[in-house]
Amino acid sequence: MSDAHIFALGLALACLAGVRAYLTVFGVGIAGLMGWVELPQALAVTTSPWVLGTAGALAVVEFSADKIPGVDSGWDLLQTLARVPAGAFLAAAALSDDGQLSTGWLVAGGGAALGTHALKAGTRALINASPEPLSNWAASASEDTVALAALGLVFVYPWVALALLLGVLGTGALLVFWLARWVWRRTGGIIEGQTGATR
Repeated sequence: MSDAHIFALGLALACLAGVRAYLTVFGVGIAGLMGWVELPQALAVTTSPWVLGTAGALAVVEFSADKIPGVDSGWDLLQTLARVPAGAFLAAAALSDDGQLSTGWLVAGGGAALGTHALKAGTRALINASPEPLSNWAASASEDTVALAALGLVFVYPWVALALLLGVLGTGALLVFWLARWVWRRTGGIIEGQTGATR
């Protein structure tokens, strides 16, 4: 692997962890355990049965919690404590040849995970302002699909996986922001009309 390839891999794993930390750790562990990829020395811990079992169980819990409006935002808030450290570890571990985790890469990975986590959590908080659950389910299913696709691509085409993840999250955030603005203008106009009518 070239240096650019390894850099993209570390950054992509950190960004993925900001969206689905447990699924990312589980996917990395399975890929290493099955021999699909040769993991860097520091990432070998993800192939442990304890890590795989815990990450797999928590990925199932997250899959369910993420589909319930309101619960998903509470889950996102709680998962700040898991996603950012997971992103920091995954990036530093992927970028460390000797197994020693560099402070600089830990900070970079944590920053990347925090960025995608904030984008995801902020978007979902805006979606939860809508009274119907369909938009929430659609957003969650989209995140699941993109996370799985990016995880499938990350070891072979890390730049593509990174672009896919950031592109979809960014597009989703812009769409939700546009819809929130439109709803705000519509409801603002209705409220102003009602206020004028009562005078």
